[in-house]
Amino acid sequence: MPRFLIALAIAASVLFFSPAFAEERATTEECVQKTQEAAAMINAKGLEEAMKLIGDPQGPFVWKDSYVFLMDLKGKMLAHPMQPELTQYEHVLLQTDAADKAIFVHFVNIAKDPGQGWVDYMWPKPGKKSPSKKVTYIYRVPTKNLLVGAGVYVGGMMY
Repeated sequence: MPRFLIALAIAASVLFFSPAFAEERATTEECVQKTQEAAAMINAKGLEEAMKLIGDPQGPFVWKDSYVFLMDLKGKMLAHPMQPELTQYEHVLLQTDAADKAIFVHFVNIAKDPGQGWVDYMWPKPGKKSPSKKVTYIYRVPTKNLLVGAGVYVGGMMY
């Protein structure tokens, strides 16, 4: 009987920790693809339509555990589907993450030169309050003073 219980416990833990039960996570490749799609959409449909689509929490730029956001190069958040309150500020450049990193300054600087790149920082997962380690891809919208970004949460239980 004890062997049966041990086998049952092992089988249950394998099943519980299998990918089928894991939260579906975005990939870095998807972040690059979605930001480039958002940039193309901005150039095709215009800023006003883009702000609506990117800011929609049920829209095409929200997937798995990630989303695209939109900023101008002055540091104004123009669209954020998970924290729309960020769009109410004149700019977000003075705001920092949980580790006191001025992440939005980094976003703008990367968008200006070289035009694309990755930033790591601490940010809450959608629907959560406590920050998790996140790596975000920043992409400058061609021919515009705008940037789009999308990121993935990294690490395990300790983050």
